[in-house]
Amino acid sequence: MLKSARGSPEPPCCSEGIRGRAGSQELPRAVPRGGCPQGQGSTFAPRQCLIGNLYPCLLGHCGHWAARPRLPRDKGRTALAQHVPAAPACPTLRQRPAMEAGDGTEETARPLALSSFQLSKELGFLLPDPLAELPAPYGPWMEIAHDLPQLITSHQLRSRVHQMPQLSTRHLRGHRELHLAHLVLSFITMGYLWQEGEEGAVTVLPQNVAVPLWEVSQALGLPPILTHADLVLANWRRKNPNGPLEIENLDTIFSLPGGESLRGFILVTLLVEKAAVPGIKAIIQAIHAIQQLDEETLHRALRELAEAIGDMSTALGRMHDYVDPVVFYSVIRIFLSGWKDNPALPAGLLYQGVCEEPLAFSGGSAAQSTVLHAFDELLGIQHGPDSGAFLRRMRDYMPPPHRAFVERVRRAPSLRQHVLSCGDTRLRAAFNRCVSALVDFRSYHIAIVTKYVAVAAAKAKAEPGDRGGPSMGKPPSALDAKGTGGSHIFSFLKSVRDSTRDGMIPA
Repeated sequence: MLKSARGSPEPPCCSEGIRGRAGSQELPRAVPRGGCPQGQGSTFAPRQCLIGNLYPCLLGHCGHWAARPRLPRDKGRTALAQHVPAAPACPTLRQRPAMEAGDGTEETARPLALSSFQLSKELGFLLPDPLAELPAPYGPWMEIAHDLPQLITSHQLRSRVHQMPQLSTRHLRGHRELHLAHLVLSFITMGYLWQEGEEGAVTVLPQNVAVPLWEVSQALGLPPILTHADLVLANWRRKNPNGPLEIENLDTIFSLPGGESLRGFILVTLLVEKAAVPGIKAIIQAIHAIQQLDEETLHRALRELAEAIGDMSTALGRMHDYVDPVVFYSVIRIFLSGWKDNPALPAGLLYQGVCEEPLAFSGGSAAQSTVLHAFDELLGIQHGPDSGAFLRRMRDYMPPPHRAFVERVRRAPSLRQHVLSCGDTRLRAAFNRCVSALVDFRSYHIAIVTKYVAVAAAKAKAEPGDRGGPSMGKPPSALDAKGTGGSHIFSFLKSVRDSTRDGMIPA
């Protein structure tokens, strides 16, 4: 066994792959024979995949599998470079949907269970009690991740990453360790890219980060970039393990430049997710009530849904108390930005050792939160072509079980049609209160974005100064009119809000 500079065992090279246990099963260790089959429409389809013989070329299974060759262990960290296959063509592919298509009759008749979608009655989409430490072989990753704010502001992160050993993902066990590894590597990635601001952004992610991030992403079904599922759902801990899930008792596991404002941004967003939990349970109750023709239970579920959305707005309002707008705009926002539809990285990012051509992925965005997608599907909200396409693409950035939940709600009996057909004025009013609460939430979100992006941008440009950000006080400009996910932010948000309002059922 090789030893790292710090004396801990160094695993064999990355191409040994990930081993994990979900029950007694190992994670996938096979790949499509001869590259991926033809298809269309994938967000995650690289055209030239150098590790295509390790995992599917997509984030999701391609369906045609062959055994993956094992690499000799005695080659150490040079084995990957020596065994990289000739880059196979990896054409644009169609990602496998979260649930298979069908008429939905049998599927919608089965009772919904939150546990089937990795959801909990207490935490909803939040990852329950996320791990904060990886096994000892991953000490080099953890040391860098825990020191990211200081390494970035002192301009030392890139040199530290270049010194980091090439670690294998084979020692990761189960989805909790995989989620933590994805969180660690995606945080390091964002810091590495944006350490010197948008003008100093790099276009190549080194192999010692890119390959393990890609492998972990394949195992989880997530893209190789920091997502909402990482930043918020899996990046929290209780200060007092027995204490409440309140901001005073919460902290983040990892951070980036931005100090208390970044901590507040993450934890307030977490509280919005927590406030949604009764609404998630109300979705289940409403679908069951429609199937059972139980109007009383349906009315109660809609009342609880409207209240939950209102509580989400209240939680979102705490952003004003914990996040400085100028710090968010000048320091934090760039580290949440991706490399799709971003003028600062127009060609995307080259994942060294993974693909020969740059890949483009959207940054973390509120549009990646599963909560609002599920509410939209239950209420039958129909968004416009552009906004709807963007929102559907954002579902590819959700953990697959959460994406499957949204699809399951979409395939359930139509709440809107049920309310229209039954002619119950009380149900119609309850339905419209839910839609109205969702409109109010989205209007409030627009107001928040106006304060933290548009107004903050004007103030940062009028009063330049060093806020400790990567660009030494120079505010970023590439995404002035866009969100971190790459959408044209205000036209998108207003379109989504207005199409939500159109979902009201007229009297």
